[in-house]
Amino acid sequence: MYDIVIVGGGTAGMTAAIYGLRAGKKVLLIEGTTFGGQITLSPHVENYPGIAEVSGSAFATAMAEQVAALGAELEYTKVKSVRKDGGNKIVVTEEKEIPCRTVILATGVSHRHLGVPREEELVGAGVSYCAVCDGAFFKGSDVAVVGGGSTALQDAVFLSEYCSHVYVIHRRDAFRGEKHLVETLSARDNVTFVLDSVVTEIKGTDAVESAGILNKKTGETSEFKVEGIFIAVGQKPNNDPFEEIVKLNEEGYILAAEDCMTSCPGIFAAGDCRTKEIRQLTTAAADGSVAALAACRYIEEMDV
Repeated sequence: MYDIVIVGGGTAGMTAAIYGLRAGKKVLLIEGTTFGGQITLSPHVENYPGIAEVSGSAFATAMAEQVAALGAELEYTKVKSVRKDGGNKIVVTEEKEIPCRTVILATGVSHRHLGVPREEELVGAGVSYCAVCDGAFFKGSDVAVVGGGSTALQDAVFLSEYCSHVYVIHRRDAFRGEKHLVETLSARDNVTFVLDSVVTEIKGTDAVESAGILNKKTGETSEFKVEGIFIAVGQKPNNDPFEEIVKLNEEGYILAAEDCMTSCPGIFAAGDCRTKEIRQLTTAAADGSVAALAACRYIEEMDV
């Protein structure tokens, strides 16, 4: 039987595996798609302490190699649910049922996409879902932010410090984000609001060159020359399979504080999938270590 089964092979999940293995536990790490999570989409990572610059894919590969070298078992499959089995847990995948003593949910989030032409092809080449991660690479450039909530407005404030000009494109006639952010942006000469409008396509061969815009009220079309498009139209946590065993908030995030403990003893949540204010590479790694050590402590208490 596994001591710890970790669901999700991003930074939080792989950090949890490292800490669990170093504590002498038998660990299984399950990933449904690609180890590394969303960081693999970032061509440059420059905000991780001790690493001046690295590609997201190289960062993820190094972590996966470290996890494998420590002796973790890795499995590519989808997890359908988790259920209790006395004091233990059963992780149900598409192929089998896996008994274990503790579970760490590190399932991350999925950014909502626009679904317009060339969006997927140009991810990492001008299309980004994280202004804090990638904004500094567009210093002196014209960029667009798509979205009307506080995240989009915060992104625009951040980018306006680096970029020559920032277009904030929103499909409604007013922003739903915090008023003070709107006021801050309104006072900046290098910010333009583009309301009642949607992006219809992203143009560019090897990198973003422009965005096609449609004004929904007038029907007028236009094209903005930009080198970066930052999409902030929401995130969806990947927690649906676990809603019957752990409590989620109204947005679908697992209710867990800084101790990473969920409503179900023996199940822990780490990284972007849990309730938290900041979702960054460093906070994901921190969560992974906290969750793994909490799982080890839970196992030790069970054995007393």
